[in-house]
Amino acid sequence: MEEDHRRHIRELRARAMRLPLQPGVYLMHDASGEIIYIGKAKTLKNRVSQYFGSERHHNRKVRQMVAHVSYFEYIVTDSEFEALVLECSLIKQHMPKYNILLKDDKGYHYIRISREAWPRISQAKQKLDDGAEYLGPYVSSWATKESVDEALKIFRLPTCTRRFPQDIKKARPCLNYYIKQCCAPCRGTISCREYNEIVREAVEFLRGGSGSSVRDLTARMEEAAEARDFERAARIRDRIEALKKVHERQKVVAVRVPEQDVIALAQGPSKACFEVFRFQEGRLYDRESFLLSDIGDDKTARAEFLTQYYSMRDRIPPRISLDGPAASMELIARWLSEKAGRKVTLSLPQRGEQKDLLEMCRSNAAEQVAQSTGRTGREAAALDELSRLLGLPKPPAYIEAYDISNLQGGENVAGMVVFEDGRPLKSAYRKFSIKTVEGQDDYGSMREVSTRRFQEYVRQKESGEGVGRRPELSLLDGGRGQVSAGRPVLEEMGFGDLPLFGMVKDDKHRTRAIACDGGEISIQSNRAAFTLVGSIQEEVHRFAIGYHRQKRKKTVLGSSLLEIPGIGQTRAKALLRHFQTVAAIRGADLEELEAAPCMTKPAARAVYGYYHPEKEESGA
Repeated sequence: MEEDHRRHIRELRARAMRLPLQPGVYLMHDASGEIIYIGKAKTLKNRVSQYFGSERHHNRKVRQMVAHVSYFEYIVTDSEFEALVLECSLIKQHMPKYNILLKDDKGYHYIRISREAWPRISQAKQKLDDGAEYLGPYVSSWATKESVDEALKIFRLPTCTRRFPQDIKKARPCLNYYIKQCCAPCRGTISCREYNEIVREAVEFLRGGSGSSVRDLTARMEEAAEARDFERAARIRDRIEALKKVHERQKVVAVRVPEQDVIALAQGPSKACFEVFRFQEGRLYDRESFLLSDIGDDKTARAEFLTQYYSMRDRIPPRISLDGPAASMELIARWLSEKAGRKVTLSLPQRGEQKDLLEMCRSNAAEQVAQSTGRTGREAAALDELSRLLGLPKPPAYIEAYDISNLQGGENVAGMVVFEDGRPLKSAYRKFSIKTVEGQDDYGSMREVSTRRFQEYVRQKESGEGVGRRPELSLLDGGRGQVSAGRPVLEEMGFGDLPLFGMVKDDKHRTRAIACDGGEISIQSNRAAFTLVGSIQEEVHRFAIGYHRQKRKKTVLGSSLLEIPGIGQTRAKALLRHFQTVAAIRGADLEELEAAPCMTKPAARAVYGYYHPEKEESGA
């Protein structure tokens, strides 16, 4: 079966090598004839033949797609730009399985105000003929929900399912009343007229925004004060203060660009998320999250996302900020400009306000990934940030770290710790007793450990567990020297593509940077990655030191107790466990030794005589 597949791949590659050296679009089909992937190429021959070459350079997504390709078609175009336009059209038409596909969510949303004695304000996905008043339509579901939630909070309107006046005074008020988030009509202390006035103010806020509401409410507060209705004036004053706080929050996210989109990508071990922040008039008015599986290369993924996302949108802003480069950026910018009827700029901000917006957007994307994988947003953000710093294709789900420990060249040991999805996986930890290196030779010890670890992987890789699982990132405690020692071993054993880096400490033994073949990568300014690498380095150091101390303890034990006739490993361990130290064993009398676990009278006399030969000789 495997041989048939290899032969089929060779046939596909031979056909791909006959394609023209021209731009165009290619369509991959499975055995049933269904289109499973559509792509564009500047040179059809070069691009398509890459799929059917060595699998070593392909990510998992591409390998899966190639495994299902039965045949392919192609369409020649006059330019790469025409290929891009055609690709967008064909993807929208056929929705191939292995392309990034986004749900076209163009439905409109409304704010509903019910027609009843005690009206309620809520979000609605469609406008019904039910007699209620509807505000809208609004394009953004997120903005609609945020507006409704804000209005309910500011004007302290109920969010429960109780009906009025039926449920008035039938039960105690809910928590919202006690935290001053609800006027609590259920208590019966507010009249229907007063309640309707509050609802009317909330609707005016939703129609006109905080600015106009503040002006109207200020006038009403002054009227109430002049009429000496101070209780009502105080309630209006509280609403004005709440509205002013909302306005201040809105100003926090204000930017100098009047209209733009901010797009960031966060990747996890199995999921990825594109987050889109949409700004108008210097204010965040919408956000969208797109959770995807196995997107592969991030540059290609960004290009596919941009074409898919804006194929579904009629409105394209003049500026789109990205958190990283996309494939064919110039072509995509040209396509967006033609679609929008004006110039559209794709930018990669590196500093300032725009950079801050991107970081905020990426943090939200990381949070979405974390929620989907059962991890925290901090863990997902740390892995994503680390992968970007090290130039990895995706965040490393399975990280191994190594540290050498010895005392003046004696008792050479090593510890290996494993972090899975940003958390310690203690069941996969391993200890190594150095066998081939004498003296203090950390580089030689690291070479031995690397060799033994990957020899075990070769023997157990079929299991896919423990040492039979291949790491996605390998970290060594040390600098370029340790990396240089470990790299040749990996290359000799066929693991040259495994990312290998060192963890560098400062004079105070704190993580400072990451060492690679070409130098050092500073991580101190990248808080999430810095914290993760620091915790890995501390953990592997703790584990290696612990094993070293354990072995030294055994050595001390072996140099004394094990030399006594009749005392083996079991009795020696029992004695040490009972008395805690060798000094305590030496100071014990014969009766105490006889009473110790696992001891007999002859064994106790042997131990006592070993440490007190003078007393034994005198017959004491």
